[in-house]
Amino acid sequence: MCTIPRSEHPRPQFVRKNWMNLNGQWEFQFDFGNSGVERHLYRNEIFSTGDVRSITVPFCPESRLSGIGYTDFMNAVWYRRRVSLSSEQAAGRVLLHFGAVDYHAVVWINEQKAGEHRGGYTPFTLDISQLIAEGENIITVYAEDDNRSGKQPYGKQCPRYESSKCDYTRTTGIWQTVWLEFVPVDYIQYVRITPMVAQSAALVECEVSGGTQLHAQAFYQGKPMGDAVAKVDVGRASLILPLQELHLWEVGDGKLYDLVLTLDGKDILNSYFGMRTVEVKKDGLYLNGRPLFMRTVLDQGFYPDGVYTAPTDDDLRGDIELAMDLGFNGARFHQKVFEERSLYWADRLGYIVWGESPMLSPAPMELKQLHNFLPDWMESIRRDYSHPCIIGWCPDNEVYWTEKLEPELQKMYYRVTKTLDPTRPCIDSSGGPHFETDFYDVHEYTQSPEVLQERLAPMEDPAVVHNPIYSKHCEKSVYSGQPYWISECGGTVWAADRSDGWGYGSTPKSEADFAGRYEGLIGTMLANVRVCGFCYTQLTDIEQEQNGLYKFDRTRKFADDVYDRIRRANQGASAIEDR
Repeated sequence: MCTIPRSEHPRPQFVRKNWMNLNGQWEFQFDFGNSGVERHLYRNEIFSTGDVRSITVPFCPESRLSGIGYTDFMNAVWYRRRVSLSSEQAAGRVLLHFGAVDYHAVVWINEQKAGEHRGGYTPFTLDISQLIAEGENIITVYAEDDNRSGKQPYGKQCPRYESSKCDYTRTTGIWQTVWLEFVPVDYIQYVRITPMVAQSAALVECEVSGGTQLHAQAFYQGKPMGDAVAKVDVGRASLILPLQELHLWEVGDGKLYDLVLTLDGKDILNSYFGMRTVEVKKDGLYLNGRPLFMRTVLDQGFYPDGVYTAPTDDDLRGDIELAMDLGFNGARFHQKVFEERSLYWADRLGYIVWGESPMLSPAPMELKQLHNFLPDWMESIRRDYSHPCIIGWCPDNEVYWTEKLEPELQKMYYRVTKTLDPTRPCIDSSGGPHFETDFYDVHEYTQSPEVLQERLAPMEDPAVVHNPIYSKHCEKSVYSGQPYWISECGGTVWAADRSDGWGYGSTPKSEADFAGRYEGLIGTMLANVRVCGFCYTQLTDIEQEQNGLYKFDRTRKFADDVYDRIRRANQGASAIEDR
């Protein structure tokens, strides 16, 4: 029986045979004064004299699964792990990968600095070939984190000591898988796959460390579908891979092709891709040429025992299956760059996803802070570009809550996103004022179906949009005829298990009252010809926020008949799909 937590490969679109999972027990130290670098904690004899504890990676020290469970603020933390390598492993090129470390990470190998990375939600890789040796090697990691600084993305990590309203337990340090890869001198560094449905082909673009020739082979359910070869030119190789049969990736039916990439017959990489088209027309989103009403749910990716990190891979799949069972066809993966395996399961199951940036603090609304935030977002797009489940990007959320609003910064995020990925739509700021955007989305938390219908009624005039009354800065928005999406709604509080439960609106009188309210809100949006989708807040309760459709532990909080009514409401006919 495997004892390594989260032992599955963390990057299903980038798999090699020769890898080593480094999750499990690491040595750990708090560094409350953030003085560890000055004290030379990266030196082994000094590290050993400190208050050394044991932590279970990849779970953050705030989580119970880490074995630490410390939830107060930590300015910095340290990790150490001994790794034994065979002569064969040490003889080649060795890559050290971190899925995510929040926020500023510095890594030493055998007391020699290997590199560093800023960005709490995106992966980084270090080539440690020149620093390791056969036998025992020591990896030391320093992580500095201050989500109250205004200089880093922090998502829904609470800036106060205690979780409050819609902010929750923080995450510090390593929170995704750490692993080693053993690769040839010339190897594939990055792959970007773009479906070309009209040509029954896929565009495969690779960055490589060297080599002369790249060979690509596609398979569908084990059957060869096509192959192509490209020459390497200045560290890059691009090819168009023709497919003998076209199998489209659809909602609820995630048809995927397997892809094998070989560089000079030595570096072999296993990946996959999906074939589908995404378009935005005046009335909404089109998938594979057909209108698709977005029946989505807000998923914030928190777990009672793991905080930001799912306890098991089955939990990642389970969250998507919970949503699909209730008739949702996708989610906003909200204000967090989710683990890649979440996207893998969405790819497999045919579940549409809006990829988002962690929430930006008021500081980045000043252009001078751009360098603290834009690199994280660019790395997110680069990491997840090839996932067919992602049908749109959202680099910011509810900027109207900030005192400063610089439209040029918001436009810049939109333009950078569209430059990095012109194949998908982008929302400049979800629920906020819009200046350049592919969807005009709003957050509407009225609890009354009658009020919602009244507010949406004037939109029979195609030039009119409804801005919720609490969006005080939305009068600055520019509407240019984009499709209209209610990208947050509902959020009805139902706090049967705790007295301090928080949510939107007043608590319904009964479960039947809750179901009736849900049916009315969803039905109103489905019936409106100007509305192209909804996103219900939210999939699960999270700590004090008690407006989920399931409890925080993913168990049911309503009777079976309520879930039946929710499912029927979500699956109702929509005006834009039935025209």
